[in-house]
Amino acid sequence: MPVDGFLQSPADIIRLTAGWEGERSADGRPRVGDDVLERIRTATSEDAWATTHKHHYPRQFASGWQQTHPSRVLVGRAVTAQFLPHRPDFDAAVVAAGERDGLQDGDRQNSWVIDALGEGDVMVVDIFGKVVEGTVIGDNLGTAIAARTHAGAVIDGGVRDLAGLQRLEDVNFFYRAADPTPIRNVTLAGLNVPVRVGAATVLPGDVVLGTATGVYFVPPHLAVELADSAWETASRDAFGKQRLREGRYSSASIDTSPWLDEIEADFRNWSELEGSAR
Repeated sequence: MPVDGFLQSPADIIRLTAGWEGERSADGRPRVGDDVLERIRTATSEDAWATTHKHHYPRQFASGWQQTHPSRVLVGRAVTAQFLPHRPDFDAAVVAAGERDGLQDGDRQNSWVIDALGEGDVMVVDIFGKVVEGTVIGDNLGTAIAARTHAGAVIDGGVRDLAGLQRLEDVNFFYRAADPTPIRNVTLAGLNVPVRVGAATVLPGDVVLGTATGVYFVPPHLAVELADSAWETASRDAFGKQRLREGRYSSASIDTSPWLDEIEADFRNWSELEGSAR
């Protein structure tokens, strides 16, 4: 339900993300399918770069993160949130709007964001890089995110209770730094609104791909293309390594692009057999 000025209504989100023509979540966000998200899990940041740049989206990447689970790729649909430095009159207006819409505890506006999350969502928070008193989550709220999403979050700010967050399973949290202070002196200015993370503009429903390299925010209408491209790249890599182990081709011939017609035909036949075996 819309809260005046900071919570987007489904109609608002549909207008904001008009480039998406597929299924949508109840809140209006583009809902890229679970099968597509699973295939994107095999993608690298380089795969995402190739897809987004091909379609003239050069500013969808943010780097310089710390992670709670560096070996786990983060994939999901963005739920965006923007915090601003505290201003008393603005904060009072947000708290009042939240109360009108049944949102309790205006001193814990970060929990309002978590309450909006569902399975496969990734909480993406713009808190202007604040770390000291910018700790959006600790291990309690992190546990709630893990239970709701089984994915994680991208926080352009701080976290606390880092050891507790690292003990959580099936999630990965990207953040700028850890700090023991609680979150203070900020106000939730928008939920499911456009936000800035690093040099990237993120819209609700973007596909989040977090790897060891950094975080890509992929427009949902490019998700299937990225999934297909990633699958092709991973398949070629597996085929090439297998044929090298078998001694069928030289390393130079496998490392050359495009492949010779003989190798390309062998790959296509191998790919069909592998696909039928899955």
